[in-house]
Amino acid sequence: MFHLFVVLLFVWLLVAYLVLPALWRRHDKRHPAIEGAPTITLTANGIHGDPLNIALVGSETEVQQGMLAAGWFPADAITLRSSLHIATAIVMRHEYADAPVSNLFLFGRKQDLAFEQPVGKSPSQRHHVRFWKSAQVDEEQNPLWFGAATFDSKSGFSHTTAQITHHISPEVDPERDRIISGLQEAGFLTDVNWIDGFQPQLTGKNGGGDPYHTDGRLAVGILKSQTDYSPAVVPGASEGPESIGSE
Repeated sequence: MFHLFVVLLFVWLLVAYLVLPALWRRHDKRHPAIEGAPTITLTANGIHGDPLNIALVGSETEVQQGMLAAGWFPADAITLRSSLHIATAIVMRHEYADAPVSNLFLFGRKQDLAFEQPVGKSPSQRHHVRFWKSAQVDEEQNPLWFGAATFDSKSGFSHTTAQITHHISPEVDPERDRIISGLQEAGFLTDVNWIDGFQPQLTGKNGGGDPYHTDGRLAVGILKSQTDYSPAVVPGASEGPESIGSE
């Protein structure tokens, strides 16, 4: 009986003084913007777009510096010139590393930032991500940048609107993991928090009618403060584009 009492006492001490406080500390680390946040983007027509699967905590400059250092190109704005450029590049199989991405909407507005990594010589295939800035900030006054990361596998006609578009790969989790790994390797993350069950549905279709599936987790990367590094020596910054777009 005494041994049972000792075991129960040990379990209680472990749970009360180690396990539960750790769980509460982890919960408190959640950015306030996550509570009640949307989980999926919308097209201009109000159709469900790509699912949110990544988020970054930090200033706009820190997001830009980190993505550049990880080898991502900021996407050009959608203009007549850039639209003609990407159409020509797809047909002629010419490189266009900072090709525009179509607009998706969150919080009633299009993406604030968009980045991509080309694959091969044609913009038909590329890794890309869109980010939207939250209105809420944390204790350090940092917003949370919700992101939808997907892989464009080919160009073609939308299954829902018959418009020319990119079709995405159904595997969206590897795109999320690719960004987190790249930022970690570039030394721009201080921590990564995983929000389990963020996506209420693990399968769906985006605005182009492309199916996707996910494990439902949201990866939240905590970016290093600008005081932790010198922008003058950001890895790869001199190799990227000279200016950072907002598409």
